[in-house]
Amino acid sequence: MQYNKVEICGINTNNIKVLSEKEKTELLVKAHNGDKAAREKLINSNLRLVLSVIQRFTNRGENPDDLFQVGCIGLIKAIDNFDLSHEVRFSTYAVPMIIGELRRYLRDNNSVRVSRSLRDTAYKAIQVKEKLSNELMREPTAEEIAENLGISKQQVVLALEAIVEPVSLYEPVYNEGGDAIYVLDQIGDNSSAESWIDEILIKQAIEELSDREKNILKMRFIIGKTQTEVAKEIGISQAQVSRLEKGALKKIKS
Repeated sequence: MQYNKVEICGINTNNIKVLSEKEKTELLVKAHNGDKAAREKLINSNLRLVLSVIQRFTNRGENPDDLFQVGCIGLIKAIDNFDLSHEVRFSTYAVPMIIGELRRYLRDNNSVRVSRSLRDTAYKAIQVKEKLSNELMREPTAEEIAENLGISKQQVVLALEAIVEPVSLYEPVYNEGGDAIYVLDQIGDNSSAESWIDEILIKQAIEELSDREKNILKMRFIIGKTQTEVAKEIGISQAQVSRLEKGALKKIKS
């Protein structure tokens, strides 16, 4: 399979026009306002992005067309959920979304099966982790999760590790204009004094938020729920979630 010129799922990606960031932003605004044609154009113009990401997953014996379709689901989610108020490139946001969708697919279709009991324990541990995070307003420890489940800390750690797929920090996930995006680029660098100070300031700012604002930010950026999912869970409208989220982020920035 060649990636510089390929026909996949009936689409010759070599003929796809690459949009500028300004064009992407204009289409995103229209798509978020209900313009289906703009949404469709965004999807089609970013198929090269999907193809670039799935390259790292093609050595697992999976059908490339299947991976491409799954990657497109991640792309569509990225388009629908991208927040234009955040000053980040669309591809920087979309790449992790596409990777996440592919990982879920591969996890659920993995030929090397984790035992049912271990997988069940892992999912229960994830549910307890989310529940305790809401109650404690912080990340629970493995001991706290284990105590809640009535099992040992070792069982919790083993179960969670069994469903996590390791990946190199220096593995390229996307290449745009000659500048590769690596896994390392998707996580923060806490090694410098400036980063350490920023982390302290951010924590202090978050502490000053209301419980509702903290809960919304946690569900959006830690658990990874969409604004619609958050709205349904806490019983308010998606517009209210958007307003509260933007307000909380503005407080943190200021």
